Amino acid sequence: MVEPLAAEMTVYFYAILFARYPEVRPMFPPGMDAQRGRLLRALLRIVDLVDDPENLVRFCGHLGRDHRKFGTLAAHFPAVGECLLASLARYAGPAWTADIAAAWTKAYGVVADVMISAAEQDEAVRPAVWPATVVHRAPRGNGIAEITVRPHMPYEYAAGQYVSVETPWWPKQWRYYSPANAPREDGTVTLHVRAVAGGSVSNALVHRSAVGDVLQLGPPMGDMVLDAAVFRDLLCVAGGTGLAPIRALVEEVARRGGHHRVDLFLGARTGAELYGVDDMLRMAQRHHWLTIRGAVSHEYIAGIRGSLPDVLAEYGPWYQHDVYLSGPAPMVVSASEMLTRNGTSPERIHHDPFETPVLSMS
Repeated sequence: MVEPLAAEMTVYFYAILFARYPEVRPMFPPGMDAQRGRLLRALLRIVDLVDDPENLVRFCGHLGRDHRKFGTLAAHFPAVGECLLASLARYAGPAWTADIAAAWTKAYGVVADVMISAAEQDEAVRPAVWPATVVHRAPRGNGIAEITVRPHMPYEYAAGQYVSVETPWWPKQWRYYSPANAPREDGTVTLHVRAVAGGSVSNALVHRSAVGDVLQLGPPMGDMVLDAAVFRDLLCVAGGTGLAPIRALVEEVARRGGHHRVDLFLGARTGAELYGVDDMLRMAQRHHWLTIRGAVSHEYIAGIRGSLPDVLAEYGPWYQHDVYLSGPAPMVVSASEMLTRNGTSPERIHHDPFETPVLSMS
């Protein structure tokens, strides 16, 4: 009932939240478009998972831990719940019965309890944010910059995870990027950032950041990690800056002694967009277990031509591999569908969940 009006409903929700509880307004960025989109995706995800308690609790736990960086406190949850239920009631109209209201009230209580509990447990073991100084930056062409930061406190993450970043130029606006390296002894983290049209944070990082600037990192998130693999053979597929977490995973395989065989496919529309190939080819020269193939879909050049799913089908089968996919959502979806059709178990296909509020690319 509400989903067709969901965008309008989220505007109403934040309007009444800020009117009734003005003290929470400073926790949010001046521009609310991205924030409203995140709330909407989170709500839809919670409804999708309502019959899957294990994954629902995991998702809400991630949300609770991630919300610490906003300064969210347990006392804020009743206010949010009151305004959320009021918004649902308004947009559901006559469908909002006493039974539905009771069910949503109970559901929100469960979500809030899980988020609060996860945040409290997290608070006992680590900070909410990590200040990190930019120590190196380099242009990689095609609107992409490589930015290396050194967190001021130990920052523990696993290769393949992603992190949220806040810049000094756009306070309260967090965007998510994947480290392009496995954990290093010196603690530095390298991000590959593409300047997105209209993307305030990405453009600031690519065009404005300099050595010495201090960014804020949120907690690492995501389950696309090497420990999720069952098979010895890995298929890694990267489109665009989706190469970053895949590169980190390849580094992690090397760090553990190269006990996996890795087939890596890089895809792009044109040869100019196929960034990072030279770097990965150098890695393949050092590591006999790594094979690299690049595919271009919209330009006639030497090498493999075609979309990544078509190229994967040609070089398969891959049903005895763990698969790691990273890149634009349409590529991930089409590659996943092709692999599943050709016998790869869905449980062996690893990628970040694009329906969660964490995959904002601006």
